[in-house]
Amino acid sequence: MIHHSTYHHKSSKQWVTFVHGAGGSSSIWFKQLRAFKSHFNILLLDLRGHGNSNPKLQDSLDENYTFDAITNDIIEVLDANQVEKSHFVGISLGTILIRNLAENYPERVSSMIMGGAIMKMNVRSRFLMNVGVIFKSVVPYMILYKLFAFIIMPRKNHKKSRNLFVNEAKKLYQKEFIRWFKLTSEINPLLKFFRQKAIDIPSLYMMGEQDYLFLPAVRKISETHKEAKLFILKNCGHVVNVEQPRVFNSQVIDFIKSLENSSCQLKTV
Repeated sequence: MIHHSTYHHKSSKQWVTFVHGAGGSSSIWFKQLRAFKSHFNILLLDLRGHGNSNPKLQDSLDENYTFDAITNDIIEVLDANQVEKSHFVGISLGTILIRNLAENYPERVSSMIMGGAIMKMNVRSRFLMNVGVIFKSVVPYMILYKLFAFIIMPRKNHKKSRNLFVNEAKKLYQKEFIRWFKLTSEINPLLKFFRQKAIDIPSLYMMGEQDYLFLPAVRKISETHKEAKLFILKNCGHVVNVEQPRVFNSQVIDFIKSLENSSCQLKTV
């Protein structure tokens, strides 16, 4: 089972599960933990090969390295902690896992909060992936990762989040990075499916106005999917929870609380 931590609230029955992106770990949520655990029960997890979820020998031999398999890692943690249903907060690649989990296990998802959501790979990002595929086995992965981090988060005000992800990525092994990279290079059909099929689960997209690679596709989703809402953070790039934590926290907590309140109203009618 992947590494995880739980924080129990003395009265709330609501769970919030945080899902980080590729190369990160649960530590990227350090600016959210204090604010959220005062309202909800919290589940933090490290995806396989990340953070304290160290790769095991059987993992290296396992060919079942797919989005479904990694999604099932999350379900295993929910089951182990008897969490029947949760709100899910994700960043970057973590948003794909959350959307996939909602597709496969909709009964386990109260809402989806998608920070720096990846819902389409544009020409520039696909070119970047193709370059990575060509050089992933011959170029040290940190060189590739630093390049990707700079392209996705190029501005001066993105430096803190860029450095955070680079420092977290240093904990990965070369083989583990290649496995994840191969996974991300095969996501286009999955993303196309997500864009075309709306899902009947409340969704909040938290996007930076400077997230030029991924914001355009999310704008379209928010216009065509009934349950999708979009909040754009000013002067902010891809990693919205790190660059604008106060705005991120207040908007997400208010969103979850509003769902809680509407649910209570429905029960009393």
